[in-house]
Amino acid sequence: MSAQDKQGSKEKIKALKISYLTEQLNLSPSEAEKFWPIYNTYSKEQYSLRNILRSEIKRAMIEGDINSVSEKEAEKLIALKLDTDQKIYESQNDFINNVKKVISYKKIVKLQLAEMEFGRKLMSKYKHRKSDSKN
Repeated sequence: MSAQDKQGSKEKIKALKISYLTEQLNLSPSEAEKFWPIYNTYSKEQYSLRNILRSEIKRAMIEGDINSVSEKEAEKLIALKLDTDQKIYESQNDFINNVKKVISYKKIVKLQLAEMEFGRKLMSKYKHRKSDSKN
């Protein structure tokens, strides 16, 4: 898959997610106008935090082998993971504090459930596509 195909795929998934979440949350036009900028900022921050951790783990391994990581490097990775988890928590807390001014707590819970469901549906579709391409 080329970089352009990957980017197109990411954009398609993002559009599907926006549509799915909007439908699940039943956002009014006024809510949507205020919600999406807050959500998009939060999503980018979450992605960035997780991506930094993933990159560092990949960088530490030689050819994807965890056994190639020294004990000292593993200790650094664990410290980075704990620090990242703390930043993710703080980001989630900030997001909820900002978004509760726009949507109800009930819709925040619906959002969390809808995000999980979207992820499950996406993984299910991906698994089916992979198994179909093997046949």
